[in-house]
Order: sequence, then structure tokens, then C-alpha cells
Amino acid sequence: MTAFMDVLLFGFLLVTAIGIVRTRDLFAAAMLGSLFSLLSAGLFMVMDAADVAFTEAAVGAGISTVLFLATLGLTHKNERDRPGPRMVPLLVVTATGALLVWGTLDLPEYGDPDAPAHTYMTPRFLDETPREIGIPNIVTAVLASYRGYDTFGEATVVFTAALGVLLLLSNRRREDGEEESTEPVVSSGLRALREQVQRGQQQVPEMRNRILRMSVRPLIPAIMLFGLYVQFHGDYGPGGGFQAGVIFAAGVVLYGLVFGLERTRRAFPSDVIEAAIAGGVLLYGSVGVVSILRGGNFLDYDVLAEVPSHGQHLGIILIELGVGITVAAVMLGLFLLFAARGLRRPSREA
Repeated sequence: MTAFMDVLLFGFLLVTAIGIVRTRDLFAAAMLGSLFSLLSAGLFMVMDAADVAFTEAAVGAGISTVLFLATLGLTHKNERDRPGPRMVPLLVVTATGALLVWGTLDLPEYGDPDAPAHTYMTPRFLDETPREIGIPNIVTAVLASYRGYDTFGEATVVFTAALGVLLLLSNRRREDGEEESTEPVVSSGLRALREQVQRGQQQVPEMRNRILRMSVRPLIPAIMLFGLYVQFHGDYGPGGGFQAGVIFAAGVVLYGLVFGLERTRRAFPSDVIEAAIAGGVLLYGSVGVVSILRGGNFLDYDVLAEVPSHGQHLGIILIELGVGITVAAVMLGLFLLFAARGLRRPSREA
């Protein structure tokens, strides 16, 4: 049954990838990309990689799709035809793919019990994590404790990349002299698509927007509550700061899409978002500094409490909270900037 599901999901992934490559409709490409991520999450679940599947579903099928749709507000609905030789890109992609396949030939077969990962590191984590860390979720123990320094570097990379993108978009907006709009993104986005496809069509009736608001309003608290659950339950089950930050940002983005940017900006001013982006990384690093001040190594959580396992719990909760704050602020900041850029700008070809 597992082999059948693998083949079925891989087949769907292949068909979806071909559809993404061949379509000229950017909206369809964004939707197919979301479907590709959802199928990938299903494949990860079949492999029993629940944490990876959770991340793929939240990021790939969730917030990334919203950002792609926001970007479409700055472009044309269809991809512009670029004349020129097409065999060269095909040859480059084929050669690159062949090199990647050739590089995997020395890897152990999938599921091989004699693979180094299954004979060295995995038994060590399975045997020692309950005693050393004291949490059921071994994935969280590895990411947040055993390799906490590497995860801190990843959080710093996210912070740096977000800072560069935010500065770039902010400077472009000031140079272009764009004005922000307080109109709900759903209304303006639908209007832009209608103008691109059929000029002169009437606006979507206000009643539809009212129905949409009434339908979405009860979902937002549930999304926020689920985000909190994922944040503080990541050491017992799939989840953690990264997934929770994306879920929380998705709830705020959904609110902004339906009720407008002005309300969202009042609840989350740009100064607060920028402070949160840096504050999450600062919280993560501060845990390491406190560990040093208490006589341990950097990010050595054992010294944070009298009982080492309690210190591990406390340290993991704090650094996961830092990751969640940074990720949520980054996603929300990107959405607000993309949305504000697209609302008052005429559509252009990609």
C-alpha cells in the first residue's frame, strides 16, 4: 500500500510540475505550485516525516501562495512571450538534472537499514534523547538542542534575508512615490484581474464582500489558537516555532485580505513588525548568552534550571518562541509591503 501511495503521489507531482512549466497563466502557475507543495506534504507524511510535512503544507501551500498572489498584483495575468532560442535553456536544465541524478548514485537506497544515518546517529538520538533532553519529539530535540547553534544560524539567515527584502521594497516604494491604499486586498485584487481579462466589467457586488467577511471572521481566532498550540506543543508533537510563525502570519494575512490593510496596519504597525523580526533572533541569542553567564556553553540549556531536563524544556520553549516571532514578523512584513505596492499600481506584463 505504501509503494502504491508513493507511485501515485510521484505521478501527481510529475503531472503538476509539467503543468507549471507549460502554463502561461501566472495565476494558474501559482495555484499549481500550491498543489505541488500540498502533494509534497502528503509524500512526506507517507515517509513518516510529520514535521517536514507540516512545514511544507504551512509554507509551500499556505503563506507562499498568498505572497505569489500578492506579487501578481504587480504583474500581468499572463507570462509575456520572450522570443529566442529555447533549446539552450532545455539543454542546461537537462544537463543539470543529469548531474544531480549522477550525484545521488552513491547514496544508500531509500529505507536501507544499513545506511550510516540508521546505524550511527539515529540510534544515538533514539536512545539518549529521553534521558538527556526529556521531550518526546526527537526532531525538536535535534533541531533545538543538539544542533541548536545551527538552527540559530538559520534564524539569523532568515532575519538577514528579510531585512534585505524589506529594505529593497521600502526603497522602491519611496523612489516610485507610491501611495498606500486602505482598500481590502481581495476587492482590489479581483478588480485588477477583471480589468486584465475583461475591460469594463462591473465591480463585484458589495454583498459578496460582506458574505466573505462573515465567513472568514470565525476562522481567524481558530487559526491563531492553532498557531499557539503548535508553538508551545512542538516538543511533544509535530510543530514548533517555524510552523507556528507561519500559521500565525497566515491568520493575520487572511484578516488583511478580507478587511483591508488599514486595520491590519493599525494592529501591527511597521515599527512593531521590524522590532519583532530582530527581537525573535535576539531572544534566541539571549538564551545562549544566559547559558554562558550561568557557567555553561553557548545554548547549553542544562544550566538554566536545577534539573537539567527542566533547563532543556525551558531553553527549547524560549528559542522556539524566538523563531516563531521572527518568522511570523517576516511573513507579515513581506505581505504588507507586497500588498501595498500592488494596490495603486497599474498592471504590467511579467
